[in-house]
Amino acid sequence: MSTKSSYLALRLEGPLQSWGFDSQYNRRNTGLMPTKSGIAGICCAALGYTRGSQEEQRFLTAFATLRMTAIAIPLSGAKGELPARRLHDYHTVQNTKTADGKIKDTHITHRQYLTDAAFGVMLEGDASLFSEIASALEHPKWGIWLGRKSCIPSAPILAGLRDDRDEALRLLIGERPIESFSRQEEAETFADGRDSMPDQPVSFAAERRRFSPRRVITRQASESKPSTTD
Repeated sequence: MSTKSSYLALRLEGPLQSWGFDSQYNRRNTGLMPTKSGIAGICCAALGYTRGSQEEQRFLTAFATLRMTAIAIPLSGAKGELPARRLHDYHTVQNTKTADGKIKDTHITHRQYLTDAAFGVMLEGDASLFSEIASALEHPKWGIWLGRKSCIPSAPILAGLRDDRDEALRLLIGERPIESFSRQEEAETFADGRDSMPDQPVSFAAERRRFSPRRVITRQASESKPSTTD
């Protein structure tokens, strides 16, 4: 692959979003920012890669080298900016299989979603890989969603591909300074980070889903110092 770096800008908007990173089984929580595993999943779906395939493995190995910045972009309403809120769904499913293969009459889960949320995501890394992703997002082979299948995007996800960081940011936040937005940045080194997120995908295979940690810095709007995640 080419060693030239570029910047891929993604826009995540929809009635519902859900970015899980620390929950499974009966309780499915959502974080306040998009996860790197969620973005990788969007890309794999657009590219048409089967879970656990060699194509997926090649892609995830390359994706791990990319640096990601997630930016919370408040939506505008009649009374100003709308804050993102968590929605809690009490979910029931009948006739599900248990681990030993038996049929369970009713399975209950608790699932969280974000409402009134919009994000910009900027990926920094290999230009040739981004060209492949951008082409797939324009003409996705499979359906893409914002964390879960019920979270359908309400706008095209691809905002643009640029060679300059500032130009890529302008695609997402216009002329406003990045400091006026809450955001989560991937740290260059472990010591630079303030939190560890277990959302670096290693494999999406159903029988061996694996993730590794990555170091991030979460900054609140108009803050210059890092803060911890919510």
